Amino acid sequence: MTTYYPIYLNLHDRLVVVLGGGEVAEEKVEGLTAAGATVRVIAPRLNPGLQRLAATGAIEHIPRSYRDGDLTGAFLALSERLGDQVHRTIQAEAERTGVPLNVQDETQYCSFIAAAMFRRGDLTITISTAGKAPALAARLRQSFERDFGDHYARFLELSGRLRKPLAERFPSFETRRELWYQLVDSDVLELLERGDDELARNRMTAIMGVEPSSEVAA
Repeated sequence: MTTYYPIYLNLHDRLVVVLGGGEVAEEKVEGLTAAGATVRVIAPRLNPGLQRLAATGAIEHIPRSYRDGDLTGAFLALSERLGDQVHRTIQAEAERTGVPLNVQDETQYCSFIAAAMFRRGDLTITISTAGKAPALAARLRQSFERDFGDHYARFLELSGRLRKPLAERFPSFETRRELWYQLVDSDVLELLERGDDELARNRMTAIMGVEPSSEVAA
């Protein structure tokens, strides 16, 4: 049994090669471009969504089927289902060049699997079934989409603006950690969910002892 190790990758300005031009490829491309990746799609044809992205220059499109050597310079590669013979060739190149590879629903060709993902601003939740039941992961993601509203994104945006002034006022990590737990356990998220943003901001300031700055800490 394969046990996978979950990680989050910094793809900013990294080349990611996507093989295939259908709905699955479009879904992958949306997540990759959101992460700041440089995306190259290799496919004879693109679906309408990918066509629009290519037309605006958001992605690079090479209008043909995969050829050995197409992974040169890639940081990551993802492929739609293209057939076992093609998958074997892609896998051989990926292993030869050290490029991590994911092939849709074909774990035997994958060096990594892509988890179902859900975002609310800077909140990212991923769900994996180790490739055994992707439909379950998708349903769990849909459940999270219902349970985690936009108020989580606003909470994280304000929290990011607290980090720098908090560190300046409280050099002790232990003190800051205690304050963060007090904030998370407070009613601030409930206030944001109700739309009481000003009251939530005042409550955060009262708990943390500092006001959110105009800059988000890196």
